[in-house]
Amino acid sequence: MSETTKRKAKHGRLRVWAEYALVWVVVRGLGMLPRHCARCAANALVGGLWRVIPRMERVGMRNLEMAYPEMAERERRQVLRGLRRSLARQMVEFSRMQRYTRESASKLIEYDGLENYLAARERGRGVLVVTGHLGAWELSSFYHSLMGYPMGLVIRRLDNPLVDKLVNGVRCLHGNKVLHKDDFARGLLGAMRAGETVGILMDTNMTPPQGVFVPFFGVEACTASGLARVAVKTGAAVLPGCLLWEPEKQKFVLHFGGEIAMQATGDDERDAVENTAACTRAIEGFVRRHPEQWLWVHRRWKTRPTGETGLY
Repeated sequence: MSETTKRKAKHGRLRVWAEYALVWVVVRGLGMLPRHCARCAANALVGGLWRVIPRMERVGMRNLEMAYPEMAERERRQVLRGLRRSLARQMVEFSRMQRYTRESASKLIEYDGLENYLAARERGRGVLVVTGHLGAWELSSFYHSLMGYPMGLVIRRLDNPLVDKLVNGVRCLHGNKVLHKDDFARGLLGAMRAGETVGILMDTNMTPPQGVFVPFFGVEACTASGLARVAVKTGAAVLPGCLLWEPEKQKFVLHFGGEIAMQATGDDERDAVENTAACTRAIEGFVRRHPEQWLWVHRRWKTRPTGETGLY
């Protein structure tokens, strides 16, 4: 190994440890503060990140322009300010999750539509929960497991392995399991055959052939079709679910919608598109209820159909 290679490797290790130390300090620090003070601190941290990475505002405004063409610029900026507050709330709750008990969590979180989930689970063929980067997505599966309903989580490995281990340690405290995206198909099929529950974030940009184009806010978006394919193959129930902050209640509410009917005509590709579109409509419905809680800073419409120019 050359000296240059050695220096690069050492620099990489130092960066991993520095990032981990920063995350650890933030999580521990916010966790020690009273919730109100922690939210103020988290708002300041997210605001600082926004200024350091100006692309977030640009991408957010572009996404809102496409999704809500009738919305005034001032309103779009208000939505993004709401998103910053939403991210800060999630940061604070993540820092406190290890101390949650059923009693303490239930003072802050409640269910809406739990009967939909229980009915789907009762069928015994597995449950696929369609969700997205909306509200407090990290808290949703954690709370569900805390209340006695552990589930599998399809996630992408974080670039920093130490941070990845820290985050997954919290996620899995009450029986949740992680299924990594780079090898999730086999685990997902096995979970459905065992009658288990798996949550999948279906609102990120994909590329063919893993993704198919379906409308999201009226704009074609390349969307993961794996959930729809597995649902048809296994007969698993598909439910929309997400944890939203409800201002009028000053609580988080874990919503489970009614089961999404999966089309099974025998035309695998057509069914995959139609069923993925149905799942995407369910996510869009939740986003429209609380647009200030969706992750607008992600380039959701980056991948374009062949021949179409980029949108960013």
